[in-house]
Amino acid sequence: MRTKNKDKELNHRHFIGLRLTDVELDLLDQGAACLSISRSEYLRKLLLEKQINHQIEVVADMNDLRKLVSEYGKIGSNLNQIAKHFNSGCSQSRAIENQIHQCITDLFLLRKEVLKLAGGMNGNRKTH
Repeated sequence: MRTKNKDKELNHRHFIGLRLTDVELDLLDQGAACLSISRSEYLRKLLLEKQINHQIEVVADMNDLRKLVSEYGKIGSNLNQIAKHFNSGCSQSRAIENQIHQCITDLFLLRKEVLKLAGGMNGNRKTH
């Protein structure tokens, strides 16, 4: 015979309705049958005892990434040459100014390409 405390502990007062496909119901029944317990008890065991690991898979096209890294390297090299020119006390010329503007434009284009490849923040690959 159960004690009053045990009865209070096992009193499941909350009901949750759940719709399942035939396959899902079959899996539920198989799992409960393997343990010789009811569907409800099986679901409680899953809820209380099983840990769910949430993993995010990052998928990247390595060729595209290598291309982007190469482009960033070229732009960095150009910027270093520009900095060296100005640090050596040389005067600013129209050619240097154009090169600076081109580097900035290239950086913005690469940033746009990276965002396109990354698909924004939600992992969706966009093609615009």
